[in-house]
Amino acid sequence: MSASKVNATPLFGPFLVQSSGQKLTIPSESVRLHKNGIEFRCSDAFATWTEMTVELEAPWEDQRIQAQGVIVACQGSRHAGFVVSMLFTHLSPQSAARLHSLATGLSM
Repeated sequence: MSASKVNATPLFGPFLVQSSGQKLTIPSESVRLHKNGIEFRCSDAFATWTEMTVELEAPWEDQRIQAQGVIVACQGSRHAGFVVSMLFTHLSPQSAARLHSLATGLSM
């Protein structure tokens, strides 16, 4: 993943993560957005290479960005929580451009 730094202000509301019928809502403070992926903290571990869908919603927009991806890393423990890294695999060119601008701190 890219090492782009994100803005300190939350760009999105809570994130909705879905995998194999399991849905998690993750607060925006637990998420680091990159131009080609996402990292988030959660209490559940995910197996590497698990396919997932993430919905991102900016507070100032009605339209959600839906991104599919694969878990490339999951580190941590059940006591301290897990840091999950997901690489986007299926992203429309428009969504990719919006994510890139948000990850690099530019406004569209």
